[in-house]
Amino acid sequence: MSPGIEIKGSQALQDEVRARRLCTLCGACSGMCPYHVPYQGRMVTLDDCNLAQGRCYAFCPRTPVDLNLLSQTVFGTPYPASELGTAKEVLMARAAADALRSRAQYGGTVSALVAFALRTGLIDTAVLTTSDEGALPTGRAVRDEAGVLACAGSNFVASPTLETFNREAAGDAQRIGVVATPCQTLALAKMRASPLENRNNIDKLKLVVGLFCTWALKYRDFADFLGERVPLDQIVKVDIPPPPANVFEVYTDSTPVTIPLDQVRAFIRPTCNACIDMTAEFADVSVGAAEGVAGWNTLIVRSEAGAKLVEAARAGGALEVEPLPDANLAHLKEAALLKKKRGLSNIVEASGSKDDLLYLEASREALRALLSGV
Repeated sequence: MSPGIEIKGSQALQDEVRARRLCTLCGACSGMCPYHVPYQGRMVTLDDCNLAQGRCYAFCPRTPVDLNLLSQTVFGTPYPASELGTAKEVLMARAAADALRSRAQYGGTVSALVAFALRTGLIDTAVLTTSDEGALPTGRAVRDEAGVLACAGSNFVASPTLETFNREAAGDAQRIGVVATPCQTLALAKMRASPLENRNNIDKLKLVVGLFCTWALKYRDFADFLGERVPLDQIVKVDIPPPPANVFEVYTDSTPVTIPLDQVRAFIRPTCNACIDMTAEFADVSVGAAEGVAGWNTLIVRSEAGAKLVEAARAGGALEVEPLPDANLAHLKEAALLKKKRGLSNIVEASGSKDDLLYLEASREALRALLSGV
């Protein structure tokens, strides 16, 4: 981390993050010590820890962040205060295999890339997200295409997926890929940049596939709300269609249930209001829906590793790629910039001053141009 950023311990994590309702439930603080564990959609501390410096604090995406340092660590370049972050190329993509497209969300690009990486040996383990019969999401380690398919589809509830990464990194896995939300990709970047001697075997991390994300939901409250409308154990898929639909769709084996999106927004985690990253900027590749183009994803290629994976997947017949229409790119940039400005504005409102950017204070210079519009 930056020389100007102090790494503190577990009590500071409680005071600076959880007490301020900034916890993202990413799982970065769990799976590596006996104190922090996820339970029913929240992170709990089982006992006091007297360490002056802890990995829990160092890895958390809501403790002080130096965006320039993380960008130098991940990409070898300073942080670009642009709409999409570091981006070599922005494309449309979809899985070439019908089986993947039919099981996955939209174009199946994430499933295609992860399955290809496993099949070709780029990674030996993929850390994905799945949900139990009560719609509670959690991380899952898979090692073949069948496992990838079992985890296919979007999940709009926050998941402690990085707990599974921490456990796998401490075990026999040697080459790990992670499918991660923006806050989780930020945590993984902080693991890579950490000056602590114990960095949680982060060198085993070989691939990060990021997911576009506007917000995530609180599990317990949303599950209670959803359970009044559909049996949780019968849900096979959820989706938010592109505007102007403004609905949340829940699919079971019977008739789909449609819920006004405004009702669902009541369950957004408070920390999402302080997020400035819609497109998972610290991933190797980032994937989201291609708005207005059914059956395709938007694909942002960010790192050299990501570029090599996409090219190999194309050459190997696993991925189909097309240019992204200019109008789609413009709309994506507009939405991502709005997320940044809204997040910074919410941070200033929460702190009460433009002189206190909470966890982003150490990144003030990198965000100067964006702050001028807040």
